[in-house]
Amino acid sequence: MLVGSLRTSGVTTYMKQGKLITRSSNSNQKRSNTMPQFVQRQKMRHSVSLWMMLKYCKTMFTQRPTAYNNFMSLANRLPVVYVDKLNDQASFLMPGIPMSDGTLPEIKLQLDEVNGVAALITNIKTGERHFHEKLWLYTAVQDMSGVPRVRFSMREVSWSEMTVVNGNLALVNDEFTDNMKGWALVRVIDDRCSAQTIVTRCTLYQQYTTEEALQAAAKSYGGITETPFLSPN
Repeated sequence: MLVGSLRTSGVTTYMKQGKLITRSSNSNQKRSNTMPQFVQRQKMRHSVSLWMMLKYCKTMFTQRPTAYNNFMSLANRLPVVYVDKLNDQASFLMPGIPMSDGTLPEIKLQLDEVNGVAALITNIKTGERHFHEKLWLYTAVQDMSGVPRVRFSMREVSWSEMTVVNGNLALVNDEFTDNMKGWALVRVIDDRCSAQTIVTRCTLYQQYTTEEALQAAAKSYGGITETPFLSPN
């Protein structure tokens, strides 16, 4: 006995007044695409594209039932970037991309220079290291070969790599001059971590946040659905 409906291969089958009814489940009605819907879809599209690259890294998102849900909730705060339908897998490097979420104190990060060499400066004081504490350095790279994508990697940082700068620990390396890269340093103790986001000098994403980018992207998806005017009662 069929209870409810079964949809498969474009056909919906269901019971009505004791009779088995079969009809097409494909609708010829144009999908609604109002401005708020389009903006939210673009936001979701970009967050998913970022996660599809980040999930191959070892990550710690511990504040929701799944790492995916945790990341998507945090990524929803990022600026909206608009791309056309042909580039719907694109992702862009920007400040604030979440790299971890946990209960340990956040590391404040700043890109600067130390004696003329680029550096990633932290607010970790000399001697502040906790027992068993590790540091994971995430590197994000804006890859422009083909569809733009952000690619991620992670490595554990040795405490001996750190340089003391005005009482704070820092990583000093010419790599930190690269304006197509971003970084996040995460503190980890057993199954706990700090909540960290990317710092970067990359501004490429900004050209995809304009009104012109929005209109071009919307046009590639068939345009924006006009919201009917409702007269007051």
